[in-house]
Amino acid sequence: MIQVVYYDEHPDILLKSLPIEIDFYLLALKDKIEVQSPIDSMSDSYLYLDKPGNVIEWDLKNPFSGYAIFINKKLLDKAVKDISFANYDRHEALFLTPEEKDTLYDLFSKSYKEYQKENFSKEVLLSYASLILSYTQIYYERQFEARSKVYNKVVAKFYQQLDTYLNNPEGLSELPSVTFFAEKANLSTNYFGDLIKHFTGTPPIDHIHLGIIQLAKNKLRQTSLSVSEIGYSLGFGYPTYFARFFRQQTGISPKDFRNQ
Repeated sequence: MIQVVYYDEHPDILLKSLPIEIDFYLLALKDKIEVQSPIDSMSDSYLYLDKPGNVIEWDLKNPFSGYAIFINKKLLDKAVKDISFANYDRHEALFLTPEEKDTLYDLFSKSYKEYQKENFSKEVLLSYASLILSYTQIYYERQFEARSKVYNKVVAKFYQQLDTYLNNPEGLSELPSVTFFAEKANLSTNYFGDLIKHFTGTPPIDHIHLGIIQLAKNKLRQTSLSVSEIGYSLGFGYPTYFARFFRQQTGISPKDFRNQ
């Protein structure tokens, strides 16, 4: 149901693995590790939090130190419900400042000491895990501000890529998705969504919808294309989907907008 590992006691740990899907929660504090990320590295200590169903893989040059807590799904489902960082579908790394690292190392090491006891307390270990999760949420929100200069570049690139996508002279083959732009930024969809919303106040899907509506309005004003043709050119598979989407976003049908 629960296991605590001290990586330093496993010098022969696998440095490479093919993708595997886990069926438990993984809380890991790793030190002396290199992270391949589009974001400039600001630390060599990282916190990882993976949920059941996540697929993880790794390919490292050198061993790392730190701790990990593996917890059965049933024991932690309730505690992670409100933790944004726990809802990612990728093995996301949360970089730690020296002070944050010291705080979490203390909690992980105490968890390990408890686990070493012959009759360890599952309740105590779950309490440590819950406290680690609470700190994770605080550090996660702090991370955006600490990297604001770098993250603002991600936001600017998103605007640029969205504009280029929407203004394709050949039209849109399909509607753009948040996942599409997240992959271009080499970030998970949830992390990318939180990042864009944090710095713009608006989720990326709303930016995408706003761009599509503006493009639709321009075509309704400036071209003689039928509503169906405009819908197809914007990536909608069926004209009724476009008409419904337009009404949801503007409160008026495409035909009525054109007539006005």
